[in-house]
Amino acid sequence: MKHKIQSRGLRSEVSPRALDKWNPAIQAAVESTAETITIYGVIGEDWYGEGVTLKRIDAALRAIGERDVTVYINSPGGDMFEGIAIYNRLLEHSHKVTTKVLGMAASAASIIYLAGAERQVASSAFLMIHNCWTFLAGNRHYLHDVADDMEEFDAAMADLYAETSGQTPESMAELMDDETFIRGKRAVELGLATSILAAGEVTERETEESAQTNALKAMDTALAKAGMPRSERRELFASFKSSMPRAAGGGTRNAAPTDKPNAVAPDLSASLSAATNLLNSLKGK
Repeated sequence: MKHKIQSRGLRSEVSPRALDKWNPAIQAAVESTAETITIYGVIGEDWYGEGVTLKRIDAALRAIGERDVTVYINSPGGDMFEGIAIYNRLLEHSHKVTTKVLGMAASAASIIYLAGAERQVASSAFLMIHNCWTFLAGNRHYLHDVADDMEEFDAAMADLYAETSGQTPESMAELMDDETFIRGKRAVELGLATSILAAGEVTERETEESAQTNALKAMDTALAKAGMPRSERRELFASFKSSMPRAAGGGTRNAAPTDKPNAVAPDLSASLSAATNLLNSLKGK
């Protein structure tokens, strides 16, 4: 069933716990077929202001055309509303959609995962479901209104998990309240997954790109803890990207942008050093 939820200007965020546990090096062992889409990264806006979006998923599905599609997922989540839009777009695909969790499908990524008619999860992988996360500022009336909206968003997500799994909305809401990580076997028992993914379909590639993602992830966490606002962190990361060389796009239909750098830029170490100095200045060192 398609779900329609209006964000009303609210933007959801990645859970710090999910971001901390996410390993971007986990990928599909083979992902080069013409019927494959990979979702490796943040749903919606990532550190560079890009990430996995409805626009990119729609383009990939149009390129695949009237064929079955397999969607590989390893994502810490992100924007819930973007996740719902991608979920709805996958439901519209005229042929069978199979979703496979390789490492993590957290938050918004777990919503996308539910779009599969067949939903597989690695025994070592996790789904993570929770209540909507956001950061905002305003007076008490505005905050109260936003809290009321978020309660409705959470109820809608509990309904979606329940519809897919056969569990009750109340039991799903309880798991969401606890920000629950659900291992592969348990996901099958709950009905969120239909089967366990074969171990041979999962690999861990320690590439320069995954190393860069880990560096950005650690930097983002450190800057947030130091009190830097999200908007300023994104501006900082955007300045890093502007100095990085663009890599040629490959043939894999990765939902991430094709111009996202596939290698650590020579000046990334300098950028990281500059960020460290900035952190020290924020701490008064």
